[in-house]
Amino acid sequence: MVFEVNTKCLAFHGPLLYEAKILKAHNGKSAVKKDEFSDLPVELTTKIAYFIHYKGWKSTWDEWVPEDRVLAWNEENIRTQRELKQAALALTKKKTTSSANANTNHTDSGSSGSTSNKRKERDETSTTTHSRSQKRGRGVEADTEKEVDYLKRPEIVINVPDSLKELLVDDWEFITKEHQVVTLPRKPNVVQILKRYQDESPKKKANSAEADIFDEVLSGIKIYFDRSLGNILLYRYERQQYLEILKTNADKSMSEIYGAEHLLRLFVSLPSLIAQTNMDQQSIAVLKEHLEDVLKFLHKHQAEFFLRTYSNTSPAYEAISINP
Repeated sequence: MVFEVNTKCLAFHGPLLYEAKILKAHNGKSAVKKDEFSDLPVELTTKIAYFIHYKGWKSTWDEWVPEDRVLAWNEENIRTQRELKQAALALTKKKTTSSANANTNHTDSGSSGSTSNKRKERDETSTTTHSRSQKRGRGVEADTEKEVDYLKRPEIVINVPDSLKELLVDDWEFITKEHQVVTLPRKPNVVQILKRYQDESPKKKANSAEADIFDEVLSGIKIYFDRSLGNILLYRYERQQYLEILKTNADKSMSEIYGAEHLLRLFVSLPSLIAQTNMDQQSIAVLKEHLEDVLKFLHKHQAEFFLRTYSNTSPAYEAISINP
């Protein structure tokens, strides 16, 4: 679906959907030297992209986003937005209750000390998102047929362990509120994490269908990660860091640079990405089983794989990233 300038829409920022308005549109072919597109990120120059304003946000948050982060303003997507928000509020409430109980127990025991002000204003998401990103069709009728076909596709739900959801919340707050970034390159990186998962998984019989599927899933995760990182897995504040990485590590894939923090974000986005494929219900069920097993592995090793503190950025970096 192609959106016109001044169209009201819904846009992903992190794991949640927000009401937004399209201020500029780039069709992937127009010359980017024009003043209108002078601020277009280099990775979007050959793709359909939109410059959007989030309703109620300062204009400093206006940004260019790829088409798969923009959804049409309709009842279906508004319902999805509401469900994501409710899931976030529910998890936030759960964290608040747990913190309150911990504080009560601490007081009853007579011990002293201060509790940290844990970030808990915003939360991760249910992974049952529906993407409405479509290639441009010919005419309204063609677009309608595509939409109907899309809605017939099975819903994909990937269960993310609660502890990993909390890491997603912390991840969002480190970057968007505290203006910090993940220290790069990460160790272990995505390639190393997937290799270790492969090594620690029960051995599959060589040349068997099960072994082939296992290898294909891991290969697919890496491919999806490398292709999605620059388009949908980064917050705006991380884009300058990403551009610097592209310049200094041109010979490496993003899965060799980034780690568990961004890999986890991919799993949140995978349902909408898978929904755009033509996989049948049986194939999706098999894939879901493998993906959730990888998530269990990340949960098991989360203390080792995930950063607990992020890096501060320079005033110059902050100025560029907030006021491009």
